[in-house]
Amino acid sequence: MTKPKITKLENSRVEIEQELDEKVLLSYEDKTLTKLSSGIEIDGFRKGHVPADIARKHIGDQLLLEEMAESAISDIYPTLLQENKIDAIGRPEVTIMKLARGNPFIFKITTDVMPEIKLPDYKKIAKEENKNELGDVTATDEDIAKTILELRKLRSRKEHVHDDTCDHEHEKEEKEVNEATLPELTDEFVATLGAFKTVAELKEKIKENISLEKKNAAQEKRRIAIVEKIVAEMAVELPKILIESELDKIMYRMEADITQMGVAFPDYLKHLNKTEADLRKEYAEDAKKRAMLEIVLTDIALKEKLVPDEKAVTEQVDKLLEEYKDADKLRTKLYVEHILANEEVFKFLEKC
Repeated sequence: MTKPKITKLENSRVEIEQELDEKVLLSYEDKTLTKLSSGIEIDGFRKGHVPADIARKHIGDQLLLEEMAESAISDIYPTLLQENKIDAIGRPEVTIMKLARGNPFIFKITTDVMPEIKLPDYKKIAKEENKNELGDVTATDEDIAKTILELRKLRSRKEHVHDDTCDHEHEKEEKEVNEATLPELTDEFVATLGAFKTVAELKEKIKENISLEKKNAAQEKRRIAIVEKIVAEMAVELPKILIESELDKIMYRMEADITQMGVAFPDYLKHLNKTEADLRKEYAEDAKKRAMLEIVLTDIALKEKLVPDEKAVTEQVDKLLEEYKDADKLRTKLYVEHILANEEVFKFLEKC
């Protein structure tokens, strides 16, 4: 096999042009003829038992050559990638340049490849960003009072859910709250909400939960700031397939959320006076950012040898499979490993 001609293209794509001696192609002839013959039905012969010379005439030389070429490319392609250290992604595009008896077989393969990236000093970037305080994450009295008010309103609606006279009222936005119509905030009322004995216990739990939510939100904001600065210092050409993959995920989640609310996605698009193509265009930049983020996190995980805890993976997979009975176990495991691996990277960056 002659040395292939490899050309780097824009948007992280490569073109591989390969020439094969006719002998290599002809080595696939008998096997390919047998394969094609197995599906032929000709009067006087049992299916799969048509003589080779008759089958050859029935199939036609051009189709036979094309099937031989396809088999040869399928076998040779992985070797081309391995020997030339090409990290291909997605489905390759194959073009037959020359395919005729008595001539060398020439074909061209174009494929997306993982981009070559050079990460900046991500530890230094993380260290600088980690110097910034998270800010005040303590729940305020106003936060607590607002949450308690929502609990009282929720209980009030539940108590009147069967009261037809309230149906029209529930359709309105509650711009004003009449305290007299809401359950009184007492120890007895609090006891109906869960494992609380007093109003003070409820307020303390609410304060704890809100503070945790604020802390998590602040940490998430800092995490985003770290990776955004890392990405900002990178120069990389993203293959379109990675951006399209992220766009597919965005559209899938959007459609799932809309459908879960009881609205058909086509009707939702009609209401917006937009097509799916319009939305994909709108979210293209977000998809690009997500693709860049995934590349950064994956590369850091590889460089720092960060892997998720196997026990944590198993527990999370079991939990998801219990909730989603029809989910594919392997896909679920890959998904969980991916999420937890990213979490390990964020934890690593937070400790820099």
